[in-house]
Amino acid sequence: MRPFFVGSLLTCAIVALSAHAFGQATPAPSPTATPLTTATPLSAPVPSVSPTPTPTPTPTPAPTPPPIIVSPAAAQAPVGVPRQLSVSSAISPITAVANDPSIVDVAVDQAAMTVTLTGKLPGTTTIVISDARGLTKDVPVTVAYEAGTIAPSLDLRITGNPASADFVRETVAGAVAAATRVLPGAQVIVGPDDVAFSGTLGEDDAADVATNVLVQGEQYFSVSGTTHVRVENLAVPRIAPDRLMVSDYPEQLTENGVLFTATLRPQAPSRFLFFHYDPPSQPDRRIVLRAQNDSDEPALVQLTSGTGPATTNEMETGHDADRIFLVRTIQNEGRLITIGPHAATNLVQADLPHGTVISSLLQLRVLSGDAIGLTLFAQGENEDPNAPVTQTELLAGVSHHARGIYSVPEFHQEVSWSVNDPYLDLRVGQLPLQNSLQGEALSGDYGVLQSFVITIENPNAQPQRVALYENPRGGRATGTYLIDGVLVQSHQVPAFSRYKIRQYVVPARGFVRVTLETMPEGGSSYPLDIIVAPDDGSVPPGAPGSPVY
Repeated sequence: MRPFFVGSLLTCAIVALSAHAFGQATPAPSPTATPLTTATPLSAPVPSVSPTPTPTPTPTPAPTPPPIIVSPAAAQAPVGVPRQLSVSSAISPITAVANDPSIVDVAVDQAAMTVTLTGKLPGTTTIVISDARGLTKDVPVTVAYEAGTIAPSLDLRITGNPASADFVRETVAGAVAAATRVLPGAQVIVGPDDVAFSGTLGEDDAADVATNVLVQGEQYFSVSGTTHVRVENLAVPRIAPDRLMVSDYPEQLTENGVLFTATLRPQAPSRFLFFHYDPPSQPDRRIVLRAQNDSDEPALVQLTSGTGPATTNEMETGHDADRIFLVRTIQNEGRLITIGPHAATNLVQADLPHGTVISSLLQLRVLSGDAIGLTLFAQGENEDPNAPVTQTELLAGVSHHARGIYSVPEFHQEVSWSVNDPYLDLRVGQLPLQNSLQGEALSGDYGVLQSFVITIENPNAQPQRVALYENPRGGRATGTYLIDGVLVQSHQVPAFSRYKIRQYVVPARGFVRVTLETMPEGGSSYPLDIIVAPDDGSVPPGAPGSPVY
């Protein structure tokens, strides 16, 4: 019976649906039957509603730790000299490590928060500094030698009646340069303008002088500082020298070696002239004058020096040397140098680049102690000026020039002249001086001081104008004159020219006394005449058109 019921039910349902679809009347309901299952009507799916998500809070970023700060940010560490770095914005303990410990030593002071660097070998490396937070800081480090060592203080004794400001400044600068230790290839820079001194320094007076110094070199760290110099001017009488020593052979240098030797005896002042040329084809050189004390007692030497700078112009260096020396020897300006027992001191160290010539005039005397040995030698510019001199044989050359000892270092003459007399000629550099040693005579009297006292008389009833003239007779020449204590100089003038160097008005039936001191100048051609004559109306000294200044 169940199959029949189910089939009838399905048939009725189909019929009913068909009738509804075609607008037919709905048939009478069938007898009610309870179905075994109920079908769920089809419908569109309803989306499920999800709960709204809770926003995730943005995390607060942690504060950036402040970086380590090192001052200076890049370091220079001289070999053997401690340099300190300051560390800040770091949390102790800190550490510091060199990437290359063979170049620099590193030490840390935790309490002071500093890092001390001490250079060991020239080079570059990096120091890594870290703290308790694990932060690091790289510090580049350069290690090199310092160019030199500056003397903090110095005692200097000089002479001078009085000592001028120019002399004090130049002498202090030279002494400071000599006391500064300089490594090979470096140079010390100090000059008169770096010396804080003005005025004059009288005999038995003293002064404290500060001097700025710089030492530098391409492969070194520069060093600057101040040397404090105590300058004392001792009263020493001026004494004329007993002899003249000359080194002008070989004039042209073609090798290094000894140029001159002599003995400086106590209480026997000596003047010393050297004049040498380093040709362009030769290497750069240095001229050194060494004083050797072989006794058991110290020796005290007075040195008056006038050295012209090395230049390509031989007349210029001769003129500068004479000018400096003439003024200083008249003022008795010199330096007092103590040479210890069995010790040596370089009195002169003068650079002589190739292609230049140098002239120097010195006056020396031993004030206390035994005899001093003098050696003048030429060496390469890169050689140690304090190295022992092993060579004893003197250098020789092709062209013969003066080298020896001469017994007439000064000429003195007093003359009177009337304005009514013929012109007065005073010859400078006329007499050849005989050599006390084997060698050439000294022609031109180079290095010989010529001193004149001229009394000019006017017997007339009217004042008379007169003048002093220079008149070179041997060739072109420069001139330096101290006339009545006034420095008068002349640029080079041709032979047989005549220029005024001084003018006077001699009162009626009166007189004028003139003092004149001069020296033949290296590089110039002598003799030269000083002419005293009536004023010829030519251009006065110092005026346009005059070589005299």
